[in-house]
Amino acid sequence: MSATTAESWSSSATRPNAPTDRRDKPQKWGSPLTYFVALLFIGVCVAPVLYMVLGGFRTNSQITTDPAALPHPWVLTNYADVLGSRRFWGEFANSVIVALVSTIGIVVLGLMVSFVIARYDFKLKGAMYSLFAAGLMFPMVIAITPLYIVIKNIGLVDNLFGIIVPQIAFGLPTTVIILVPFLRAVPHEIEEAATIDGTSRLGFFFRMMIPLSLPGVVTVGVLAFIGSWNNYVLPLYILNSDANYTLPLGVQAFSSQYSQDTAKVLAFTSLAMLPALVFFSIFEKRIVGGLTGAVKG
Repeated sequence: MSATTAESWSSSATRPNAPTDRRDKPQKWGSPLTYFVALLFIGVCVAPVLYMVLGGFRTNSQITTDPAALPHPWVLTNYADVLGSRRFWGEFANSVIVALVSTIGIVVLGLMVSFVIARYDFKLKGAMYSLFAAGLMFPMVIAITPLYIVIKNIGLVDNLFGIIVPQIAFGLPTTVIILVPFLRAVPHEIEEAATIDGTSRLGFFFRMMIPLSLPGVVTVGVLAFIGSWNNYVLPLYILNSDANYTLPLGVQAFSSQYSQDTAKVLAFTSLAMLPALVFFSIFEKRIVGGLTGAVKG
């Protein structure tokens, strides 16, 4: 009996424990070439931004003498002049209005359309979804000429709504493509239980669907806001007066007017891109989580 017990202990001691061994093994680093390429791409993306931001703290003579050097001494005049100008804050306010209204319109309309496509069966449902998917293949630049004619005919030239309405229309395809899987993934049992409890369809939409699909809603909202903030082509065609300029168009006009003052142009450009950069950095994880299609119950 003791021999059998000793043999069983011996066999159990020599039996490999795969999960434990796998966990105990240190994770291997990847190829150094992979890290080098990744750092190279990061440098290519970050270097122009750093050069632009630091260039705003320099004088024109410093930039001319040594373009790649750090500011010495640091000059705050360029940023102070830009922040103290009404022009910058007027263009900033126009960009905020256009971005917020466009984002609200894209999210609200896209959420309604996605809810109908995801939860109800009707004729031409597939054709409607395919139509929105096809909209991804037609960027605004291709349709800018007929779009300008339409906006001119309805009297929205040199008007902020002449930018907002087309941005909502061209932002809906991406919104619908992202939100439909979220709304479709919500179990039908939840909807049936809500119906038994006396919840109407609109009540179910507002109380259940929106909270459950919140990662997707945040994702499309962030993408819509950043896309609207950085839009340059449409304001270039639609807006004529300086008072209605948004920041991307204002950067171009400011660069043309102060083409000899490179340091001030860099400061203006840095401040113009800062809101979108901060906004994207704050919601970066939300974007990644939303694009993976995770629905939190």
